[in-house]
Amino acid sequence: MRLLLMSDTHLPKRAKRLPEQLLAELPHADVVFHAGDWVDTATLDLLESHSRRLIGVYGNNDGPELRARLPEVARAELGGLRFGVVHETGPAQGREARCAARFPDLDVLVFGHSHIPWDTTAPGGLRLLNPGSPTDRRRQPHCTYLTATVAGGALTDVTLHRLPRPERAPV
Repeated sequence: MRLLLMSDTHLPKRAKRLPEQLLAELPHADVVFHAGDWVDTATLDLLESHSRRLIGVYGNNDGPELRARLPEVARAELGGLRFGVVHETGPAQGREARCAARFPDLDVLVFGHSHIPWDTTAPGGLRLLNPGSPTDRRRQPHCTYLTATVAGGALTDVTLHRLPRPERAPV
């Protein structure tokens, strides 16, 4: 099962559209994750219409329309692994222990908010993944997203993809 993970798209404020490289991944993904801060409903509509399965949550920059359509926390079992998605996990220091305590029933937690790619495993085995942002790199050298595979009850081939700088939205 092929996974595509993204977060913090902030459209159309940070970029005009999702990058073509990211859009080209959609037909290959069995499940698409979005860890919040969509900002516009058009991106949600696009991903819903072009994804086999979309698992998403709202973020702190998402207004009432998105909050009405998305949960704060989403959960799904995929290929024998228990996934969760949330936007915010608090400061980097202590994140693994904090998330392991908050989500003791998960194997993998996908999160966003910081725009900083993250891949760690908490004591006890919870894998934490932040795909960064495909449209707003902030202080990072590149915009990013993740792909991964679920096979045999394990998460494999977790790959961080770097993107060229997006075309900026008009100010």
